Parts: sequence; structure tokens; C-alpha cells
Amino acid sequence: MSNNMNGTNKGKRLSRRKFIVRGGLGSIGLLALGSCVFINPLRRSAYGISESLVLPYSGKGTEANLWFEFTTENTLIFHSPKVEMGQGIFTGYAQIIADELDIHIDQIIVQAAATNTGILDRFTTGGSLSIAQLYKPLREMAAMMRQMILNEAANKLNIGKNALILRNGMIEYTGGALSYAKALEGVKDWKLPKKFDLKSNSEFKHIGKPIARVDLEDKIVGAPIFGTDAEMENMLHATILRPEHIGSKMREVNYSEAEKMPGVVRVVEGDGWLGIVAETFSEALAARRKVNVSWDIPKIWTEKDLRAYLKVGEGKRMVTQKEGSALEKEDEACISMEFSSPIGAHAQMEPNGAVAKVENGKAIIIMSTQSIGATQKSVAKALGFKTKDVNVVAKYLGGGFGRRLDTSHAVEVALMAREVGRPIKYSFTRKEEFQNDMFRPPTHHIVKGKMAPNGRLSHLEHHYASGDVAINSLLMPPAMSKMLGTDVGAMRGANVMYGNIKNRRAVQWHKTLPFATSFWRSLGLLANTFAIESFIDEMALNHQIDPIQLRLDSLAEDETQTRIKKVIQLAAEKSQYQNELQGNRAMGFAASIDVGAPCAHVAEVSLINNVLKVEKVTCVFDCGLAVNPDQVKAQCEGSIIMGISAAMHEKMGIKDGRLYPINYGTYDMALMKHSPKEIDVHLIQGVDDPLPVGEPPLGPIAAAIGNAIRRLTGKRLTDLPMKLA
Repeated sequence: MSNNMNGTNKGKRLSRRKFIVRGGLGSIGLLALGSCVFINPLRRSAYGISESLVLPYSGKGTEANLWFEFTTENTLIFHSPKVEMGQGIFTGYAQIIADELDIHIDQIIVQAAATNTGILDRFTTGGSLSIAQLYKPLREMAAMMRQMILNEAANKLNIGKNALILRNGMIEYTGGALSYAKALEGVKDWKLPKKFDLKSNSEFKHIGKPIARVDLEDKIVGAPIFGTDAEMENMLHATILRPEHIGSKMREVNYSEAEKMPGVVRVVEGDGWLGIVAETFSEALAARRKVNVSWDIPKIWTEKDLRAYLKVGEGKRMVTQKEGSALEKEDEACISMEFSSPIGAHAQMEPNGAVAKVENGKAIIIMSTQSIGATQKSVAKALGFKTKDVNVVAKYLGGGFGRRLDTSHAVEVALMAREVGRPIKYSFTRKEEFQNDMFRPPTHHIVKGKMAPNGRLSHLEHHYASGDVAINSLLMPPAMSKMLGTDVGAMRGANVMYGNIKNRRAVQWHKTLPFATSFWRSLGLLANTFAIESFIDEMALNHQIDPIQLRLDSLAEDETQTRIKKVIQLAAEKSQYQNELQGNRAMGFAASIDVGAPCAHVAEVSLINNVLKVEKVTCVFDCGLAVNPDQVKAQCEGSIIMGISAAMHEKMGIKDGRLYPINYGTYDMALMKHSPKEIDVHLIQGVDDPLPVGEPPLGPIAAAIGNAIRRLTGKRLTDLPMKLA
């Protein structure tokens, strides 16, 4: 039983227009004004705002009847605008709903909203915004729903609302009780209440508690909930021939032998790609090996070429931070260091893929994706359909990390399905996934600084070069890239956060690389923080200053800087930080702030038989209100492990003009044996609302490890991944 809650009172109805979206336009307006009229000064002001801004929810379909659906069994289905990729947001949403709607959490089913539900999140799932962005809107919607249920029950029972109590999905009254589902039975029109109240924090029973994950059982028993599990009746399988050399394009192709292979149904020529459709996936792969193709390869790239191409001083320049005066080139007191990070693969467990059916002018796409709305639009455009005639059904993601923001393969499988006239499932091979990833771009950094006579930093400059992160992505149209003047993804963590350093500067050098690069968990934060925090640590060591105190002295007195101070101080306290060697172990400290959420790590690293090992990490994180503290801690742990892998193991290289490696194993990643024996996470609530969680804890880990290694070996390792010679 689904219930339509559209009201009938003119001016007070639950329409299909925006319902509870609040605020955010001022900041967006400032960004546009600054870039178009006042150019760089206001651009930099806008960049500063963007570093701490949690964008408001601004999707389509903000009506309670679309988001909430009651069944006859008194179960509530919540159609989530955001997708679940392991971060635990479905559990957090269930907690928020349970508190505001007075319903038992076991009665709530959370599932990703398909596009035909009318719900569409324009911002995608990413940026660590899923809980932070929807916390207030979801509470307001649930509270409004609670009031509407109360009103309807009072009318149905002919009892005053003050005599009714809502509890665990039931409406209790003297002498009886009515389920929410029964109260909703037969309701056609809902009057929008003039007033509804949010619960006070003291009334929360679920928010702030370590509730078990709502998707735990399905994952334990291996339920077919992921994109790779998707199937349709009478389904065929497909694979696509893709180039292996960087920048190469198909010149001539002969697939006559492939067409004769067992099980092959059709070979489909696309714009720069070739799809082989067969009865089984193995048959499609076998046929692909029979295709004869010649490629135009404009250049055989090498890693040396790439390093020369992407470096500070080359490409488009943009000053993203400018406070005080710049360092003079002739200043003998100036210290300068270089840092770099390599190409990084997403290497998520579940390869990309999609199932498509195109029939009678309509299409359905089932897949794991972070960008449901963009996928719907791109498929509709490719097929020549109206957007509403394409339904994208999102499944659970077997890892995302930004990789599933790009869904160009959904267009390819939809075109093949239309050509063949049957549903088609297309799956990436692991080799395809590694060679055709939307990689984390390599970076190059030069950090310069100068100490004042009082033992404090007087100047700090960060010059950084990167390929595309946000630029040329589906979230950053060309017009917006021109307006912003910089890649806001690459600049995550690039500006110097220490407000008491009077002379601060950050300069971005941007180049588009010859292979696809885009969002990778934390965007530029990991590499930028590695460069800045390693440099600050080196300055402290060279001047025999306590590295914790140097950071504290470098922070100003405003609210955000005070929150950073508290994180740093608590991390030093909880880890019992020591600056000196402890036998074959040393500690390293680093801190960062990302989207308004400060984090600090202390990494304890050992060196035994010339082997480095991270033994313990102490993490202090100001996440604001933790809707589910266990999930926040799990996100911190996941970020730390992923950061250890990026800091000490992972690197995509170039071999014979091809991106390499092409599989796990040869692509070195952190294994269980590389995991710290202990990760000690401490949460601080510096603000009253939830802050982004999934990426900020990734920021300081590489620098913290590098700073510990510096104490162990006397060497400053400046290239990721960090390896002993």
C-alpha cells in the first residue's frame, strides 16, 4: 500500500515543487559573482568558503510521498537519494527516521531510489556529504510525516491529537492502538501541516548510538544486492574492445572471425569502441580475442615524459590562496622542498558494469553507480529518448571511492541492447578496470617556508601541479571550470590551514593528462597534506622545535582554528606523543581540515630488518554530531588503511606506453599483514550537526607515516609511495 500525500488546499499542499530545501544560494552566488565580476580576489574568497561548505540538498522529488512508503505490514520503505557503497549511510538514515517518525528501526527498509520514483539527487553520492547534507532535510521530512500521520489518525478515530501517542509505528490511545499503515489506509489527499516540531537532541533514542548496520544480514549471507548480481530475463552478455596504449584510437578493425565464434550474437560498432555480444560472457571474451585491429598511437608515453609534463611551473596557473607577502627568491633563510605522488587506481573490489534493456521507446539500466541522475541524462541523450523514459536502478556498490561517478559504459550497453533487441549485461574485466580507470592524477609539489626569529613560521607557500580531478568531470561542466578558474578537486587540502602564519600562499598548476583522471577518495587532500605537513615537520626538526607546538603556535584564535587546536592537542595526549626514537620505533604527527572537519593522526612506525611497518595509529576527528559513532569510527579506520596503502604501496606506472599493472598482485596494495595492530579513534563533537566523514581522515595519514620514518631513518621521503632505497 503506497499513499499519495499531495494536499488539496490551495497554497498549503504538498506539491511536486521544492519542499524543504534550505539555504546555500548565498555561497553559490558569491562564487559566481566572484569569478565573473571581481575575478581572482573573490575567487579566492569563494575557495575558502568551499573548503568548509556543506552544500544543501537540492535534488528533485522532495515530497514525503516519494521518499516514504508504508506497506500493509506497517513497514516503512525509505527511497534514498544517495546510494550505499559501504559507508553505512543507510543505517544512519534509518536512525534519523526512527527518531523523528517514532518508528522502530527494524520496521524501516532503506533502498536507493530509482529515477522513476521521482527522486533525483543532482549532486550524486560523493564528497562525504550523504549524512551531512541530508541530516536536516530528512529530519524535517520525517517530522512533517509524523505530524500528518497524527492528524489523519485523529480524524479517523475522532479523537483529539493530544490524546494520541506515537510509538514504534503505532498510534496509541485510551483503550486501543492503531498502526501507521491502518491510519494511512484509503488516504488520497494529505493536508500539509502548518506546524511541525523537530525532536530535541535529548529525545534521541537512535541518533548518536552505535546501531548495527541495517544491511549487515544481506552482506553476510551473500544476497544478490550488488550491481554485478543484476540480471534480466533472456539476457545476453557483452564485452568491449578498448585501447591499451595511452591516447590511442582505433584506426582499422576486422571482426569477421569474431562473428563466427560460438555463441556470438552481434558485433556492435560504436563511436570509438567495439562491442561483442554473445550468449555467455566467456564466449564474448573469446570472440574479442579474434578481432583484428590496428591503432593510431600518437606517442609512446614513459614515466619520465609524464614527470616532465606535469610539474610546478607548467600549465595553467591559479593562485588559490594569497595572504601577506610572497617569499623572495633571493631570501637565504627560505627553505624549499619537493614532493610527488603517482597515478593511483581505485582498485575497488567490484568491477564496473551494467545491465540494460531497451524496448518500446523506454530503457531500464541496472548498475552500481554514484551518479544516477547523470547516467539517466547521458543514456537518454544517446538513445534519443526523453529523460523520463530512462529508469536507472542503483544497486549496492562493491566499492566506489569516486570510480563510479563516471558511467559512460551505461551508454555503451544501452546502445548495444537497442541494436540487439534483448537485455544485455556488460562487465569490465579486471584488466579493463585497471587500464581504463578514472585515475587519481599524479601530483608535483614545491613547498617553501621561512622561520621568524621567535621560532614561529612567518612564511609558508605551497605550489602544486595536478591533472584533472573535478575539471572535465560530470560535476564540473566546461563553463563552470572557466568560471572557477581552478580545479577545486585538486585544491582539496592545498591551502595552508594555519591562520597565524601571516604570509601564506597556494598556487595551482593544472594540466589535462593524456589519460582519464578524476575523483579518487579525498581528491587532492592526501597528496597536498603529505607535502605541507611533511614540510612543517622538517622545519620543526631543523630548528629543534617541538612539532606539536609549532603547529599550535601557527593557528589563530577563531572558531575553526580553535577546533583544529583541540584535535591536535587531544591527538598528542591520547597517543602520548614522543618526538624521540623509542628503540626501533618512532612517532609521526600530522593534521588537516577538510570540508570543515579537522583530523589529526599520530602514526607509530617500526623499522625491523629494513622493513617499515605501521604499528599503531591514533586518530582524533572532529566529525560534529556522530549519527552512528561506530560507523564514523569504521570510516576513520577505512580511511587510514586506504591511506597506508596509498602512502607505502600503491602506484600505477607506464610500461611500453601502457598504464600498468593490470591486476591485483602486481598492483601493490596494503594487505592484512600491513595493517596496524591498533587503530585508536577518538571523536570530538565540535559542532551540533554532522560533518562529512568519509574522506577527511584520509588527509593526514601519509604525512604522519612519513614524519615517523624521518625520525627512524634520518631521511625525508618525499615521493609516494614511500620506499626505503
